[in-house]
Amino acid sequence: MTLHFKTIEIEQRPHGVIWLWMNRPELHNAFDEQLIAELTGALRALDADAGTRVLVLAGRGKSFSAGADLNWMQRQGAASFEENLADARHLAGLFRTLSECRKPTVARVHGAALGGGMGLASACDICVASERAVFATSEVKFGLIPAAISPYVIRAIGERQAYRYFQTAERIPAARARELGLAHEVVEPEALDAAVQQIVDALLAGGPLSQAAATDLIRAVANRPVGDEVVLDTAERIARLRATPEAKEGLAAFLEKRSPGWMG
Repeated sequence: MTLHFKTIEIEQRPHGVIWLWMNRPELHNAFDEQLIAELTGALRALDADAGTRVLVLAGRGKSFSAGADLNWMQRQGAASFEENLADARHLAGLFRTLSECRKPTVARVHGAALGGGMGLASACDICVASERAVFATSEVKFGLIPAAISPYVIRAIGERQAYRYFQTAERIPAARARELGLAHEVVEPEALDAAVQQIVDALLAGGPLSQAAATDLIRAVANRPVGDEVVLDTAERIARLRATPEAKEGLAAFLEKRSPGWMG
């Protein structure tokens, strides 16, 4: 797949692993209209690409992403409400697109992940952070709120913690981010890529269709009472999946003590 952008880079690695790099290092990968549009478009294209297995989201330079470009925010504040709303919907669409990717997504966070940057880390399925990473929902410092990122950050750290950090805008060190549930792994800076690769390798061992079904299952079951509807839904999901070629291949490979076909 050949895609050309100005604010992001797509690095193709073996076995269908794509590293998607935000590439505005001089501005700490801050969002503007172009980065939002290009990142959304790339995510949609890669998610639809049958050859893509895993997406790693990363940032060039010193930061993962410092959130919104304040010059862009000023432009939108001076625009009409209709223009402002349309722009805000594009931003919200980016986070939803990332969150709903059917391909596994891994955030590689090596520096500042502020505002929208914390939103990106939260919207990814998995977050691996350097010990030097720092997170924050910093919007109230600018008279704003973390609106577009809120569903994903609250999902990651919980409602109770959100009451604190949405209002204080405190910087959250990597170790605290792991305690909160935002970061799955925190490692020394020089071990970051190896830690990401370890997660990627584990993801490549799973069936791609079953992984997509697994994330859909989480969305269907999370925060719902265990009643008849949920129990029936989960039974129907496994019954459908057991009849798929991927499931048959996975079970056969295990019984025959070989690697399944999706591992190449």
